[in-house]
Amino acid sequence: MKLPTDYEILNQIYKMYYSEFRSHSKENPNRGSKNYVPIDIRKIADQLNVDADIVFGRLYFYLEEKYSYQKSDKSWVHLFAFKIGDDMHAINFPMLASVLAGMKEEKKKSNISFVISIAALVISLLTFGLNSLVKLEALNHPTNQMKTQSEEVLPSQSKEDENQL
Repeated sequence: MKLPTDYEILNQIYKMYYSEFRSHSKENPNRGSKNYVPIDIRKIADQLNVDADIVFGRLYFYLEEKYSYQKSDKSWVHLFAFKIGDDMHAINFPMLASVLAGMKEEKKKSNISFVISIAALVISLLTFGLNSLVKLEALNHPTNQMKTQSEEVLPSQSKEDENQL
C-alpha cells in the first residue's frame, strides 16, 4: 500500500467535491456554508486505497495545522474543520483550491529543474565523449605518429651537437 501524498489527498477531494461546492446557492443552500464543504473521509480513503484514519489524520493533524491561520479579528480560517454548524468534516474549498494550485506550481517548478538538470548532464556527457574521441583521433592520426618519431630523433641529435662543441 502506497502512502498518498498531501497533493494526492487534496486533489482527490477537489475532484470528488468540486461540483458540490459549485452547486451551493443562497436561494437553495445544500449545506451550512458556501466555502465549507462536508466530505466523506471513508470515500476519499477508498479512492486512495488507504485506511480512513490516515486521511483524517493528515487532514486534521497535519494539513489543518499547516494551512489554518488566525485573522486580525482573532477569528480562525480553517482548511479542515471537524465541525462547522451541522456539517461534520468540512473542507474550506477555496483554501483547498489555493493550496492545491500552489502545490501544482511547486511540482511544475521541480519538474522543470529536474529536466534542466538532466539536459545539463546529457550535454556534459556528450561533450566529454566528443573530447575523448577527438583526442583518440588525434593520437591515431598519421601526422602525429611521424611527429612522435621525429621528436625521438631530435634529442639524440642535440646530444651529438653538444659533443661536437
